[in-house]
Amino acid sequence: MDDLDCKIFYHDKCFDGACSASLFTRFHRERVKTADSYSYHGLVHRAGALFDEAEFTSGENAIVDFKYSASPKVTWWFDHHQSAFLTPEDQKQFEAGQADGSERMRKFFNPNYISCTSLIADIAQVNFGFDTAPVLELIKWADIVDGARYESAKAAVEMAEPAMKLTMVIESSSDNTLVQRLIPILTEMSLQRVLDQGFVQELLGPLMDRHWAALELIKQRSTVDQGVITFDITDQPTEGYNKFIPYYLHPDATYNVGLSKSSFRTKVSVGTNPWTKLMPSDLVNLAAICERYGGGGHARVGAISFPPDREDEARKAVGEIVAELRAASSGDRKNS
Repeated sequence: MDDLDCKIFYHDKCFDGACSASLFTRFHRERVKTADSYSYHGLVHRAGALFDEAEFTSGENAIVDFKYSASPKVTWWFDHHQSAFLTPEDQKQFEAGQADGSERMRKFFNPNYISCTSLIADIAQVNFGFDTAPVLELIKWADIVDGARYESAKAAVEMAEPAMKLTMVIESSSDNTLVQRLIPILTEMSLQRVLDQGFVQELLGPLMDRHWAALELIKQRSTVDQGVITFDITDQPTEGYNKFIPYYLHPDATYNVGLSKSSFRTKVSVGTNPWTKLMPSDLVNLAAICERYGGGGHARVGAISFPPDREDEARKAVGEIVAELRAASSGDRKNS
C-alpha cells in the first residue's frame, strides 16, 4: 500500500507562513493521523494564477496563510487575511461548505486573528484537543511578527530577538529549500535553537550585511510629504527588505508606499506606521485600496504584485495611492 502524503501549501518568504505550516504539521500528525508523510510547497502572491492544479497531490492537500482555492483536491484551508478570496464565486463556495457542514471542520477563515498560526492553534485546540503548550513561543512570535507588534521601530529594525532574525532569513534568502527545511523544526525546538542551526547561521551574516545596505539605500531614496513616505528601489532588485525601515527613518510619518523589484514581480508595498499616534478609526483600510489593483492584505498593510516588466503600471498605481493617502493624512491633521 502506498504511503499517504499530506502536502502543505504555505505563504512563502513569510514567518507566519512557515510557522503555520509547521504548526499544522504537528497538529495533523498528533491529532488527525491520516498521513504517513508531509511535503511542502511555498506559494507567493504574483500577477496571474496563484495555484497550479497539477501541484495538488492525490493524498491530502492543505493551504495555510494563503488565499482560498476552489479545487476539490484541497482538504484543509486556514487563512486570516481580509483579502482571502480571489473571486466572489470562491467565497460563495466556501460559505456553502460552511453552511451545509460539509467543510466546517476542514476549512477555516477568520480575519480577526493577528496571525494564521494563532488561528490554527485555537481551532486545533478547541475542535481537536491539540496541546498548544509546547508551541506557545512560536504562536506568540507569529502574532508579534505578522501583526507588527514590535515595541518600537528600533526593535523591529535592529532585530535582537531570534524570531526577528529568522524572519529576515525567511523573507530574504534566495535559497528555495530553506523554508522547507525550517518548517519541520519550528515546532520541535526553541526559536534560538532553530537560529543556531548551521544552515541558518551560514545565511545570517551575509543577510545582516544586506539588511544594513538596504537601510542605507532606503535612507537615500525615501521622502516624506503630508505624512506619506515614498521610495523607489526598482533599479536595485531585491528579494525582500525589512518593511519597518521606512518608519525607523521617518518615525512621524503615517503611511509608506514603496516600489521594489524582485526576480518574479514588481511590488508595490503599502503600510501603516505601527507606532502612529492616530486612532484606528482615522486610518485608511489599505487592503481595500490594494484590492482595487488586484492586490490585497490587511487593513494596516497590503501589497500589489505586477509582472516584472510592468513597472509603468506599478508606478502609476503608486502615484494614485500616494495621492489618496496624502489627502487622507492631511484631512486627519486638520481634524486632530
